[in-house]
Amino acid sequence: MEKQEYEIGQSTRPRRGGAPRPGMPVEKAKDMSGTSRKLVSYGKNFVPFVIAALICAVVSTVLTLIGPDKLSDMTEEITKGIMTGIDMDAVKKIGITLICFYAVSYITSAVQGLLMASVTQGLSKRMRTDISRKINRLPMWFYNQTTTGDILSRVTNDVDTISQSLNQSIGNLVSAVVLFVGSLFMMIKTNGIMTVTAVVSTIFGFVLMFAIMGRSQKYFIRQQQNLGAINGHIEEIYAGHTVVKAYNGEAQEEKKFDELNSALRESAFKAQCLSGMMMPIMGFIGNFGYAAVCVVGGALALNDKIGFGVIVAFMMYVRYFTQPLNQIAQAAQALQSAAAAGERVFEFLEAEEMEDESGKTKKLNSTKGEVTFSHVKFGYENTDKIIIHDFSAKAEKGQKIAIVGPTGAGKTTMVNLLMRFHELNGGEIRIDGIPTKDMTREEVHSQFCMVLQDTWLFEGTIRENLIYSSENNSDEKMKEACKAVGLDHFIRTLPKGYDTMLSDQLNLSQGQKQQLTIARAMIADKPMLILDEATSSVDTRTELQIQRAMDKLMENRTSFVIAHRLSTIKDADLILVMKDGDIIESGDHEELLEKNGFYAQLYNSQFESA
Repeated sequence: MEKQEYEIGQSTRPRRGGAPRPGMPVEKAKDMSGTSRKLVSYGKNFVPFVIAALICAVVSTVLTLIGPDKLSDMTEEITKGIMTGIDMDAVKKIGITLICFYAVSYITSAVQGLLMASVTQGLSKRMRTDISRKINRLPMWFYNQTTTGDILSRVTNDVDTISQSLNQSIGNLVSAVVLFVGSLFMMIKTNGIMTVTAVVSTIFGFVLMFAIMGRSQKYFIRQQQNLGAINGHIEEIYAGHTVVKAYNGEAQEEKKFDELNSALRESAFKAQCLSGMMMPIMGFIGNFGYAAVCVVGGALALNDKIGFGVIVAFMMYVRYFTQPLNQIAQAAQALQSAAAAGERVFEFLEAEEMEDESGKTKKLNSTKGEVTFSHVKFGYENTDKIIIHDFSAKAEKGQKIAIVGPTGAGKTTMVNLLMRFHELNGGEIRIDGIPTKDMTREEVHSQFCMVLQDTWLFEGTIRENLIYSSENNSDEKMKEACKAVGLDHFIRTLPKGYDTMLSDQLNLSQGQKQQLTIARAMIADKPMLILDEATSSVDTRTELQIQRAMDKLMENRTSFVIAHRLSTIKDADLILVMKDGDIIESGDHEELLEKNGFYAQLYNSQFESA
C-alpha cells in the first residue's frame, strides 16, 4: 500500500480568496481505505512495534495450527496400539511437544496484546497532543463556525474510538488471516475432497460480509457526525442553562435535543444492525461448513479412504478455518468505526491554520506605544462581507484612545485586528512604525494587557488565576493589584485566601470575576492596554474604585478603551466614533459635544428620561 506523507499543520487547502468555506476538510475520506492510509502514515513511528506484534501473532497462530497435526499423530499412535499395546513413550513425547507449542503460543499472544495496547495508547496520546496544539494554531474564524462540543467530541469520543477499534482489530485481523490461510493449507495437505467441501460452504459468507461492509460504512460516518452534533448542543445548553430556564426554553431545547438524539439513534442503529448481522451470518456459515465436513469425512471413513486420526485433525482444522470468519467480521466492524472516527480527527487536523511565522524576526525591544491604523479593511470569511471599510487613526505614546459607537459598529473587531486575532483584508496597523503583519502574533500579544467584557477564569486557585502566564511576580504586587480593584478584602475572608480554589462550590458574582480579570491585567504590566467594556458588570461604587486603579495603570501607557457608558471615557485624549465600520467623528469629549453630531446624540441619550 502506498503511504501518504502526512505532517500535522501542513494543509493543502487554498487560502482565502478562492477557498472553500472555512472549517471544511482538506481531503475528506470517501471510503475506509482513504482514512486507513492516513492512519498508517500518521502512526509510522509505531511501525516497528506493530511489526513485532504481527510477528507474535503469526507465531502464535502457526503454533496453534501445528497442534491438530500433532494431535492426529497422537490419535494414530493410540489407534495403532489398541490391539498390540500403546507406545506410551511416543504418546508422552507428542503430548509434551503439544504443551510446549501451546505455551509458546500463549506467550506470543500475550506479548502481541501488550505491544498493540502500547501502540494504540501511544497513538491516542499523540492524537490528543496534536489536536491540543492544533487548537492554538487555528484562526479565530474556525471557532466561530464550530461548536465547542463538536471539538471536544473529536478529542474524546473519536480518539477513543480509534484507539479501541485498532486495539481490537489489527492483532485479531492478522491472527484471523494467518489462521484462515494456514488452516486452508493444512486442510489441503490432509485431504483435498474435505477441503473443497469446507471452502464451498464458506464462500457465500465472504460475499455477504463484504456486501454488508459496503452498506454500513456510511452509517458509521454519520454516527460519529451525529455524536459530535449532540455533544455540541449539550455543551451549549449546559453553559446557558440559566438563560434557558429564564426564558422557559426547556421545551424548545428538549425538542431540538430529541431531534439530534433521534438522528444519532437512527444512524447508530443502522450501523450496529448491519455490522451486527455479520457475526450471526458467519456463525451460521461456519457451523454449516463444519456439519458438511463431518458428513463427508464420515462417508470417506466408512469407505476406508481416510483414518480416524485424519477426521479428528480435520474437524479441528475446519473449526480453525471457519472461526476466523467471525474474527474478520468483528475486525471489519471495528475498522469501520476507526475509519469514521479517523475521518473526523483528520478533518480537524487538516483544517487551514494560521500562516507560519517562524521567519518573522522583527521585535519591539523598547515599546513606546505609537499605534497607527492606515486604511484598514476587514471582512469575515471572504471579501464579499466587508464590515470595516476604511479605518484610519493614530494613537500617540501614552494616549487614552476611546472607541465608541452603537452595537455592531465594529469596535471590538478593531481591537481584535490590533491584537492580530484576525488578519486584515487591506491596509495595515503599525506599532512604533513596524507593521504588525511583520511581527509574530506572540510578539504583538506580548505588548498588550487585555480585559474583555466576557470574563475567563479556570479551575485553580485565585493566585493561579491572577498570575496566569505572568512570570516573576511577587505576592506584594498581586495583593496591591487586588487592593486597587477592591477585591483584596473579599479574598482574605475566604478560607484559604489567595490559595482558595475556584470551582463550582465557590460562587463569584460576575462583577467579582471581572475584578479578578482586571487585577490580572494590572499584574501582567504590559506596555499597552486594551479594555473592552471592562467595568460593564460591576456596580457604580466599584466602578469608580476600579476606574481610579485603571487611571493609575494607564499612566504612560497607550490605552484603547471600548465603552458604552460614555461618562467613563470623558477624560480620553482621543475619542473615535464608529458607525457601520467607519470613523464618522473624532476628537476629545468637549470637541465632540460642540459638534453636536452623532457622539453628542449618544452621550445625551444616557440622560434622557424614559
